[in-house]
Amino acid sequence: MKIQQYERNGQGEWVATQSYTEKLQNPLVLVFGNRFILEKEPILEEVSELFGTSEIIIGSSAGEILGGNVSDNTISLTAIEFERSAIKLSRQNILDNDKNTFETGKKLAAGLPADNLKHIFIVSEGSFVNGSALIDGIEEVYKDIPCTGGLCGDDARFEKTLVGYNEKPKEGEIVAVGFYGDTLQITSAQYGGWNPFGPERIITKSVDNILYELDNQPALDLYKKYLGDKASELPQSALLYPLSVKTEGRKEAIVRTILTIDEEKNAMILAGDVPEGSVVQLMMANIDKIAEGASKAAEIAMESRDKDPQLALLVSCIGRKLVMDQRVEEEIEEVIEEVGKNAAITGFYSYGELAPFSNSTRCELHNQTMTLTLLSE
Repeated sequence: MKIQQYERNGQGEWVATQSYTEKLQNPLVLVFGNRFILEKEPILEEVSELFGTSEIIIGSSAGEILGGNVSDNTISLTAIEFERSAIKLSRQNILDNDKNTFETGKKLAAGLPADNLKHIFIVSEGSFVNGSALIDGIEEVYKDIPCTGGLCGDDARFEKTLVGYNEKPKEGEIVAVGFYGDTLQITSAQYGGWNPFGPERIITKSVDNILYELDNQPALDLYKKYLGDKASELPQSALLYPLSVKTEGRKEAIVRTILTIDEEKNAMILAGDVPEGSVVQLMMANIDKIAEGASKAAEIAMESRDKDPQLALLVSCIGRKLVMDQRVEEEIEEVIEEVGKNAAITGFYSYGELAPFSNSTRCELHNQTMTLTLLSE
């Protein structure tokens, strides 16, 4: 595996941060960056000039991860040439499928050949996708293939997100990378570090990812009561107080954040499904426990490996970044401590993270977690 990494500076210059001197042959190029820059600048054309024939995925982020650094208002690039493995890509746009996320997921997965498929990595739009339904659609086609990835971000604005595959990034786009090859070793993990507090409540009215009532009371009213003065800052302030959701039939609680609110319907729209009958509790965190969570995720991802990773794809949550603020790079440092300094580090801060729980191949939508996908060949 040969890897080159660049960061685009304020003058529009691409500065190499890790690079082989030789030219890469048809690499997979992952580009993550600020949504405004992606809209205004010819990023696709610039990347094509750097790498010629290549497979280019571009996604907007809530912060760029490159090496041990976390940046804002930049563009990061990681180009990967697989020497003994292969990749195939598939794309769908949720707007072309009447915003039916489940059907979009099915079509996305069906676009990847089945023979020798080892892993699927998703880069998805993050503004209005139902991440749970997206996973369900993918697993309708590939139930036993591990899947990881994330929902793209737009800093803390929540206005719109952009994704593109070999074209200018746009709204509604979802891209899947299929990894193929017997020599590939791919492991993944996720971990949070948030603590529940306050009373548990029952979801008494919801539709998919829209939460209407808790204990037969308007959910938004209750949430605002807990937020106090921070209620005026919704939906951004909701990132600091996510929900723990315990659903019947699942061993682990899922963390959900609020993407937006509907004042007219007194409802909250979350990143994934919140089934009726589930038990909900507010969560909060401190910086040390969030950093420890990143370390734990990396430790879990390394447990089953017999090769050192060459590439680490990190998808962490915008909520974690807001809490950690100037200490945000500490969670990246914790990951590097576990995976080793020889692995190339890349990724982004997201509106939702995709990864299985430990000892499971079933993918889940998470919020407020650090997720890792470690690759070697």
